[in-house]
Amino acid sequence: MSTTLNENLLLAVPLAPLAGSLIAGLFGKIVGRKGSHRITILGVFVSFILSALVFNDVLHGASFNATIYEWMNVGPLKMEVGFLVDSLTAMMMVIVTFVSLMVHIYTIGYMADEEVGYERFFSYISLFTFSMLMLVMSNNFLQLFFGWEAVGLVSYLLIGFYFTRESAIYANMKAFIVNRVGDFGFLLGIGLLLAFSGSLNYGDVFAQSDKLATMTFPGTQWGLLTVACICLFIGAMGKSAQFPLHVWLPDSMEGPTPISALIHAATMVTAGIFMVTRMSPLFEHSDAALSFVTVIGAITALFMGFLGVVQNDIKRVVAYSTLSQLGYMTVALGVSAYPVAVFHLGTHAFFKALLFLGAGSVIIGMHHDQDMRNMGGLARYMPVTWITSLIGSLALIGTPFFSGFYSKDSIIEAVKYSHLAGSGFAYFAVVASVFVTSLYSFRMYFMVFHGPERFRGPKHPDSPMGQAEAHGHGHDSHGHDDHGHGHGPHIPHESPWVVTLPLVLLAIPSIIIGAIMIGPMIYGDFFSHGVVFDKVIFIGENHEGLKEMAEEFHGWVAMALHGIITPGPVWLAALGVIVAWFFYMKRPDLPAVVARTFRPIYVLLDNKYYCDKINEVVFAKGAVAIGRGLWKEGDVVVIDGIVNGSARFMGWFAGVIRFLQSGYIYHYAFAMIIGMLGLLTLFVTLGGK
Repeated sequence: MSTTLNENLLLAVPLAPLAGSLIAGLFGKIVGRKGSHRITILGVFVSFILSALVFNDVLHGASFNATIYEWMNVGPLKMEVGFLVDSLTAMMMVIVTFVSLMVHIYTIGYMADEEVGYERFFSYISLFTFSMLMLVMSNNFLQLFFGWEAVGLVSYLLIGFYFTRESAIYANMKAFIVNRVGDFGFLLGIGLLLAFSGSLNYGDVFAQSDKLATMTFPGTQWGLLTVACICLFIGAMGKSAQFPLHVWLPDSMEGPTPISALIHAATMVTAGIFMVTRMSPLFEHSDAALSFVTVIGAITALFMGFLGVVQNDIKRVVAYSTLSQLGYMTVALGVSAYPVAVFHLGTHAFFKALLFLGAGSVIIGMHHDQDMRNMGGLARYMPVTWITSLIGSLALIGTPFFSGFYSKDSIIEAVKYSHLAGSGFAYFAVVASVFVTSLYSFRMYFMVFHGPERFRGPKHPDSPMGQAEAHGHGHDSHGHDDHGHGHGPHIPHESPWVVTLPLVLLAIPSIIIGAIMIGPMIYGDFFSHGVVFDKVIFIGENHEGLKEMAEEFHGWVAMALHGIITPGPVWLAALGVIVAWFFYMKRPDLPAVVARTFRPIYVLLDNKYYCDKINEVVFAKGAVAIGRGLWKEGDVVVIDGIVNGSARFMGWFAGVIRFLQSGYIYHYAFAMIIGMLGLLTLFVTLGGK
């Protein structure tokens, strides 16, 4: 087999969904609703098939690292579009295109009754797929930044898809602004690497990593790579929603459920994890940067999980679950267990997409209602959604033999072996999060699919639907996710096959992909395939415990059995399920008692640690104050003062000059004579010198 991948085949991978996006976006009214979803699905399907072929070739030793298009040269600096395809890229290509394909198919049923924007939505999600593919396939920082900003832009469009709703406008603006904060740090990191390496190409920068590691940031004693890596990670904190730049992600639930699945499972939020993994040759030179990554990930994993326990909106529970799981991945990156982080990224993509699409199916069956307090007993009415959601929940909490077990347990083991500063707190956080994850996951599962059928009676007074009933709107009022399925006040029903088929197809890898991939990805040679630099760019061997973990690994069956019989994370997960069952099935009155007993803690969690309030008071109002000061002092006093002062001076000068414009010839003759005398005097003086 050829060791170099075909350039045209690689080009077709991102261009196929781009073509579908352009056709649906520009000619949607011409090709119609069916034409729009068919052409975009075809584009993503072609991209998925080609990605699978590329993945197979890479596993057999093929790779690619070359410039596709040279944009411009600025002195020695080259700005190019190029592809780097190795094991990491090929895996990301398959995950992105497969999950995107499932979301495209699912959207047909979910948006079926959407009267306005159907074609536009398909155009957006295909454009999202193109942007993410350009990001993961890039071989230089310029293209990486293009894909980075493109996924941010399209997420802004998708979160605010229902642009007539004030809450959606607020949510997409919030996501855009928070991501700009992270992107500022990201751009600074790229600028530092460019300034001291002289190149935007990954290979050139990585080749100089040893030299860069000896440099200090100008004017300080800080290591250059420490500053650059922390700046790069600040960008990842925005995209991958790490504390404190996580605040945009729960509000992104204002977008339709398909895009929630796409953003949270396979595209935008995984961009930061991918980027740090790709930059591992740089991060490995700075223990300070790695410790920073570890602590931020640990805080996110634990404290965002707590917030999921008090949420009643079904989509927001899954959203906070995403935040927590991203924290797990970030912790793995921080302790240099890059293969483990990417492994969890892969398993998480499938079961999290499954949970989001399952939540969307429940919303369809509940006729717009997203509040879990109005649900219950849906298992008998929505059997496919029920069983697939159960599979997703079991994978999420790390049940043995399910995919999430292998990746989460590997992260916990990797953190246990680390001696990096902050790894002790990180180990406590990821272990405690096992119980928290299990608690909020099965709280959601029991409230939605089991227990009394609360949808038959009056809606909960604190839910949007209950408030609508109180105002006399009943079921005609739309909840948070107004996707247009207006069925009226009927019994919940199973979703159409275009919704349930993606659930089934995602449930399969949610069960088996962990067992299949743990051997080659963590303990095998998966990441040695297709490495295109002289220096290995995937530095998993630098982690102190991976070799010991490899010695203890005896196959996926033995690992699962060991997890069951040994007190540890599996038992904590089981305890979380038991507590959730007792609180929400056996004694549903207890949660209210606990909330009253620990009211200060409940209020803190219900207000999301007041992060939004702090941002509003400190940053938003501070920015307004700074802006007002710049306006009044800078604009009005300084700029307007200069402009108006110059105008007043010219008026005064004109007033003086006009006395010389008398209209009398003898005045002009006199002025000419004086001028001539002045010139002659000047010339004589200069000539004398």
